[in-house]
Amino acid sequence: MGITTLSSRELNHDVSRAKKAAKGGPVIITDRGRPSHVLMTYDEFERLTGKHRSLVGALAMPGLSSIDFEPQRVEIGPKLTVWPF
Repeated sequence: MGITTLSSRELNHDVSRAKKAAKGGPVIITDRGRPSHVLMTYDEFERLTGKHRSLVGALAMPGLSSIDFEPQRVEIGPKLTVWPF
């Protein structure tokens, strides 16, 4: 994932370039040399905000299969209650 930086003027002159760059990572828009906005794809926005429409969509996230997850096995026994005498 690469980060692209464009000035406000560059963005205004070539919006399609900014949109193409956003497919590969965030695009930082500067105003007078200082970062002011970030352009990203809507899919990336949803991923970052956690607004998945369904469990199936969340589990189908790209890269999820590359995460190693092996939880420890837990033994759950009966609950013991001690009564006061």
